[in-house]
Amino acid sequence: MAVGLKVDFLWYPIGTGDFVHSFFSTICYNLEGGKWGSRFPYLMNSLYQGELSYNDLDSAKEELTVIIEEFKEFSPDQVIWDIEDLSKQPPWGNNISPEIKNLSDYFITCDGENIFDEIIKAFKEAKAEKQNIVLTSL
Repeated sequence: MAVGLKVDFLWYPIGTGDFVHSFFSTICYNLEGGKWGSRFPYLMNSLYQGELSYNDLDSAKEELTVIIEEFKEFSPDQVIWDIEDLSKQPPWGNNISPEIKNLSDYFITCDGENIFDEIIKAFKEAKAEKQNIVLTSL
């Protein structure tokens, strides 16, 4: 089942539920010291829990900018597939494209886009339409 970001009637596909959980797990483990939402409450607590308010978009975008920059310092082998079970590995293991140099370019959506680019597109649309962003599955 595909999980993505919904803004009004627009849909930004991300990937499977496991893939989305891996993205947030990687943020929590590497950037928040394993304390979910301690540094990035808008993304980790609001968006991950299902909905990011239009009123919080600017703060969430600032958080996203920090994550992108800090992910550049982490190698792809520092990905976390599941924060609740650190022994789990991505289904593709270490078989990734040589173009992936760090965690900022590790997460590629089911449509072949960088996850950060898709989130930014959804943020821009939500801002323009004055809509909340919903993380949901189809």
